[in-house]
Amino acid sequence: MNVSIGELKQMGREIHRLEQISALLGWDQETYMPVKAIGDRAEQQSLIQGIIHSKITDSGLGKVLNSLGADLESLDVKGDYSDTDRALIRHIARMYKKAVKLPKDLVERTAREESISQARWIDARRNSDFSIFAPHLKIILDLKRETADLLGYDDERYDALLDDYEPWMKTREIVEVFSKFQKELKEFIEKIKSSNTSIDDSFLYRDYDIEKQEAFGKEILNSMGYDFSRGRLDVSAHPFTTSLGYDDTRITTRYKKNNFKTGIFGIIHECGHGLYELGFPDKIRGTLLADGTSMGIHESQSRMWENIIGRSRSFWKTFFPKLKGYFPEALKGVSLDEFHRAVNAVLPSLIRVEADEVTYNMHIIIRFNLERRLLNEKLTVDELPEAWNHEYGTYLGIEPENDSEGVLQDIHWSGGMIGYFPTYTLGNLYAAQFYNTLKKEIPGLEAELEKGNLKIVLDWLREKIHRHGSVYSASDLCRMVTGESVNPGYFMSYLDNKYRHIYDL
Repeated sequence: MNVSIGELKQMGREIHRLEQISALLGWDQETYMPVKAIGDRAEQQSLIQGIIHSKITDSGLGKVLNSLGADLESLDVKGDYSDTDRALIRHIARMYKKAVKLPKDLVERTAREESISQARWIDARRNSDFSIFAPHLKIILDLKRETADLLGYDDERYDALLDDYEPWMKTREIVEVFSKFQKELKEFIEKIKSSNTSIDDSFLYRDYDIEKQEAFGKEILNSMGYDFSRGRLDVSAHPFTTSLGYDDTRITTRYKKNNFKTGIFGIIHECGHGLYELGFPDKIRGTLLADGTSMGIHESQSRMWENIIGRSRSFWKTFFPKLKGYFPEALKGVSLDEFHRAVNAVLPSLIRVEADEVTYNMHIIIRFNLERRLLNEKLTVDELPEAWNHEYGTYLGIEPENDSEGVLQDIHWSGGMIGYFPTYTLGNLYAAQFYNTLKKEIPGLEAELEKGNLKIVLDWLREKIHRHGSVYSASDLCRMVTGESVNPGYFMSYLDNKYRHIYDL
């Protein structure tokens, strides 16, 4: 069978287009879909995921991959190819190898239940009643166990699901990174707690008109380089970013009238994801390589923009005067230094997406521990709320008063995204490591940020990370950019350098 790489690209393009259509259905469900349409949407998602699965598992695709030199067992690729073409063959071979292990019926059932489950999660969260969502979480977990067992794994079921978000990474590697990092982080949190410096952030919880928050957020998006001719900003129950096409990447946030940080930092975070998706070059556009190489790398983009840049004094030197223009009364008498300290105040909290960057990773470790126990049947769904509260008491010294601020605060489990949470902490680690290299390569970076020049950051990210899409693995990309594999030391060094000034450590 004589085939060309062009034939594989066309087959992959069709799969990618179908995935984008599915993403459009998901975006609509989370933003504008009528509540009673959930039954239709569940069936639509089930149908399209079944079609995608049939495309990926088609024997013709397997023959094309074999003809192009792909070993479907080892995923090695023989032949004289460019890095990009070799990566595409390997990428699609990996998809094929996993998909053929899963029956179409399981894929369709999973897609249908995830749509229904997400809608029930929204109901449960609105009513702060875990019992509304619990039966659906049980079904999701059963489906994910069935999936993991069919895919196979080295050590534990979690390996099979983690691989969807961090290709080639094993659970034991996450545990190894987290174990040492967790100890250092806990000691650092205690160091801040023992500081005599107190920070007044009460002005962040005054009256901030939501329409003005949106207008200010769009001003920041424009400065970051987000192209509104290729995307849009909307509101959802949980902030997210999704690509519906190569020139259609949409972001959402949620606003709180009496909490300035929620909407604005949500916008900056999601814009980081959006800029990555909009930064793929022509040579990989239209292929399955036009995607982030892993969710950890994807989160590195959002977390770098949100925290390392978006909570820096340099950033707010330009944007704080503009913010005061929108909210003169709420920020009356507040200085730049006071504002900078306030948006970086460290205080254990219950809501992950509103957590400070120091305690944030504890939220991730809690979720990682719980979902592993759930998947391995060492914790039941009925026991989950109590276990959640206990973990928060252990790791952060606080406990939720209700289900909405506790076990129901994240959308991930309702959408079947078990294995996703560790990518947030990996993203923090990658972000600090990338930023360390960025500062070395652009010595005048801080001065440029003080002038509001965010393009200098975007240009560097485009060159170093975005243009590669998923040509290289996360570990290979990290070494290419920084010269070494992921190293938590850079994140801890970043925290130390920043917070010793904020808390006079």
